[in-house]
Amino acid sequence: MSLKEKTFNGVVWSSIDRFSSQGIQFIFSILIARILLPSDYGTVAMLNIFLAISQTFIDSGFGTALIRKPDRTETDCSTVFYFNIAVALAFYCILWLTSPLIASFYDIPLLKDITRVISLTLVFGSLSGVHGTRLAIEIDFRTKAIISIIVALVTGAVGLWMAYAGYGVWALAVQAVTSSFLRTVLLWIFVRWMPQLVFSMKSFREMFSFGSKMLASALLDTAYNNLYTLVIGKFFSSSALGVYSRADSLAQYPSSNITGVLQGVTFPVLSSIQNEPERLAGAYRRVLKMAAFIVFPLMTGLSAVADPLIRIVLTDKWEGAIYLLQIICFAMMWYPVHAINLNLLQVEGRSDFFLKLEVIKKIQGVIVLCITIPLGLVAMCYGKIVSSLLCLIYNTYYTRRLIGYGIGAQMKDLLPILAHTLVMWAIVLIIVHVLPSLWLQLTVGVAVGAVYYLVGARLMRFEELDEMIALLRRRKDK
Repeated sequence: MSLKEKTFNGVVWSSIDRFSSQGIQFIFSILIARILLPSDYGTVAMLNIFLAISQTFIDSGFGTALIRKPDRTETDCSTVFYFNIAVALAFYCILWLTSPLIASFYDIPLLKDITRVISLTLVFGSLSGVHGTRLAIEIDFRTKAIISIIVALVTGAVGLWMAYAGYGVWALAVQAVTSSFLRTVLLWIFVRWMPQLVFSMKSFREMFSFGSKMLASALLDTAYNNLYTLVIGKFFSSSALGVYSRADSLAQYPSSNITGVLQGVTFPVLSSIQNEPERLAGAYRRVLKMAAFIVFPLMTGLSAVADPLIRIVLTDKWEGAIYLLQIICFAMMWYPVHAINLNLLQVEGRSDFFLKLEVIKKIQGVIVLCITIPLGLVAMCYGKIVSSLLCLIYNTYYTRRLIGYGIGAQMKDLLPILAHTLVMWAIVLIIVHVLPSLWLQLTVGVAVGAVYYLVGARLMRFEELDEMIALLRRRKDK
């Protein structure tokens, strides 16, 4: 199987994994959100930063180190397995003991018990971290897709039943724990890998030399990404945090998932050609353009139809999320460009460059956040756009040094897609403002936007559309 076919097969199954399971989760989340209050979501969101930082320590970059290690052994996998469990147990104990302080910090007593329950996700997840990594190494996204769909269906039903039964915020907490536990059980059943009774310090040091820099980078990224929820939860209300979290999750759904599909598939594949600079540069250029061709119109289109979408799907009690979603979409549309540039540093094993970039970007991000906090929630969301655009400069610096594909060359490739996308956004926005019915605004806006974008791409002969059609036809002929 050629590199392109191997990548395409991985993209297909990874897309099924992401969008079937995430689609199911999305449907259940809508049903649950129609029952619960924004404050319920805000209460759970307050714990995101503590859970995310704990999870980052649990992984410590070892998952990435295993994937890119060409001579990995069973000893390596077993060492990572036991390390993950030990760190997970340690952080569970820390969160158990500090849960009263967390509750006091936010002045929400209920958070003490919720923290102690929802932190179980760390322990369950650590038991299957290596199993998931082995699936990624084998580019076996078919198995991952099956597991994700089962988990989404079962846990979605659990959360919906608990919400309907009146358990409130506990529906979200129990849903998260059930999801982590069930995923671990299924990974053990499907992957059928058993760790050896061995822990090698040599193996640990070898992988940690790479993983430690990835850990530091991930900690900075995780802390910064959750800094908004920490600040909003502390200085605003739980309802405001719930509204922001809903807008942010809706904006992240298309951008993060599509980027995640491309990253998850291309990282192990492109790692195999890391010693072929010209081939690597060409592959990255195609991946970047394809990501922009897909994500740009989805994000701007979502921004344009945010009003009817939220009012129809989530009801008017979530209307505070409309304007925030419209803004955040323009920050998240650049996410794949950032992620793909950073992915190159991991393929090349330059975790030192990765760390330097994260330090610079987070300092800049915190400065923007501090400036916008006194101006309110809307200003903070506009600040995310400013930070995202500034990060384009930083993230493309080392890409130019490593493969000669810097910000100038990238923007030259992306500008035609961006211009075409913005015209589509303007057309859809006009339709939404002109039509009287919410349903007409949503359906006609989406239909016209999609037709304009695809027909325009065909007339302007975008090679990304031709490549997608060719790959789909080749897949159909098999």
